[in-house]
Amino acid sequence: MLTAEGCKTRRLRLLERLKPGHSVVLADPLHLRYFANFHVDGVSMSADFGGLLVIREDGHATLLHDSKLPKSVELAHVDERKPLPWYSGQEAALAPRRLILRPAVEANGGRIHDGLADKLAPKIIDITTDMRRRKDPDEVAQLKTCMKACDAGHAWGRVNIKPGMTELEVYAGVANAVFAALGHWAVVYGDFTVSPGGKKRGGPPTPHKLEVGEFFILDYSVIVQGYRSDFTNTICVGGKPTTAQQRLMDLSLGALAAGAKALKAGVTCQHVYDAMRTAFGDMADYFTTHGGHGLGISHPEPPYIVRNSSETLVAGDVVTLEPGLYVDGVGGLRIEHNYLVTEQGSEQLSNHTIALV
Repeated sequence: MLTAEGCKTRRLRLLERLKPGHSVVLADPLHLRYFANFHVDGVSMSADFGGLLVIREDGHATLLHDSKLPKSVELAHVDERKPLPWYSGQEAALAPRRLILRPAVEANGGRIHDGLADKLAPKIIDITTDMRRRKDPDEVAQLKTCMKACDAGHAWGRVNIKPGMTELEVYAGVANAVFAALGHWAVVYGDFTVSPGGKKRGGPPTPHKLEVGEFFILDYSVIVQGYRSDFTNTICVGGKPTTAQQRLMDLSLGALAAGAKALKAGVTCQHVYDAMRTAFGDMADYFTTHGGHGLGISHPEPPYIVRNSSETLVAGDVVTLEPGLYVDGVGGLRIEHNYLVTEQGSEQLSNHTIALV
């Protein structure tokens, strides 16, 4: 859980860099999560609606939102929270739901400063994007909660994925294991599918029944209060990989280790990507996906570990490394861990087992 002190510190850090000369009105969901722990559950009747965060020059923060938003918004950390009446279920709605917040905007200068049409928006977005690279301790703690739940789903998959199951049944089993680990439901999304090679490297679950020898890619995220995990294992259905299939896993494990060894503040993302690609040797041309990316509130987010990267790692980056090989006639395979970048190297945050069987 993000802390009240963490959210306040981030708001003051924004004001120090922005120097706005007036109150700042924010509405971007990413900004409200980062600066106030305000998150609207994705699976709810209110998923398309948000709020306003008004930050005065002295740092005082007021959150406004309609009163029908789910209980997840009650976890927000602000000085004042003002739910606004919209629809009680007993009388007609007071106004179209999108307009409930308009009087609050007008009362605070008539601008939403992180709206794309506002002249201040580019500066706010640039500053916030840079700030979000350097995760605070409460953010890392929240990410570790996501990782632990994601670990539980992977453990279920290694035990239970069998021939004859559908991809949809795998998704349901993994999600249920995640919910049990968290003690509540959450959004679970990603790749839950068989990959025959380069023609299909991922995708949502389908009614396809798993067959012996297929590669099943289990690459998914768990979202808790807006923050998320993202890591992967590939399972050989039936538990009897061929020599060629095992070679893809062995090479990918080597690439993952090479990338992790290269992680350190001050190192370029290009260097990390090149370390993984080099580890694939004569199979490098089958490494056709990105090598990893930043992780936090959104997915993916900076930095990007790709073949033409221009970024450098900083202490506090949380990144994925996800090498893989996609060979038609053998199968598509991807593996992935999540790491916190430090001045000394990195800390591995995900702890699931990576193995074909």
